[in-house]
Amino acid sequence: MRSIPNAITIFRIVVTPLLIVCLFRETMLSQSLAFVLFILGALSDFADGYVARALKMQSRLGRFLDPMADKVLVLGTFFALAWLYPQQVPWWAVGIIALRDVLVTALRMIAEAGGRSLRTMRAAKAKTALQLVFLGLFLLLLVLRHIFSTGPFAGELLEGWFMHGFIILVVFVTGLTGLFYIQQKS
Repeated sequence: MRSIPNAITIFRIVVTPLLIVCLFRETMLSQSLAFVLFILGALSDFADGYVARALKMQSRLGRFLDPMADKVLVLGTFFALAWLYPQQVPWWAVGIIALRDVLVTALRMIAEAGGRSLRTMRAAKAKTALQLVFLGLFLLLLVLRHIFSTGPFAGELLEGWFMHGFIILVVFVTGLTGLFYIQQKS
């Protein structure tokens, strides 16, 4: 019973490689499965914290694993999409997102080594939610591209200004939260 939140968190880590394999197959079935796995992973991000608070089972391991699982799911999906669709998910954007995560992880480790903890900011939770929405929408549009009636519209959204603007917003918010952590550390 005590390990339920951590098991939910570990699920998020385990599902990521399966999701990535499905993305690389590029069929409707595999991309649909990638979308479902991503949604389950994203929901687990909210579920593990909710269960831990509801059952009063917060742990140091959980506080470490949860942001790590977020990074595995989000960065793994971003890297796969940048590899497959570099025009829509440019490498420079993924690089900034990854750099911010490395920076915040380093700040967290430095704080822990000094006997302090770097608390997760609300802005960082909003950043994660925005990243999850972007990735979920991107994966959904990949699926909808395979359907005759929605294919042209989904393709236009994927390749047009909407998703281009959305990735820029994600990068901006991600970078901004990184600056907030640097400021908090100072």
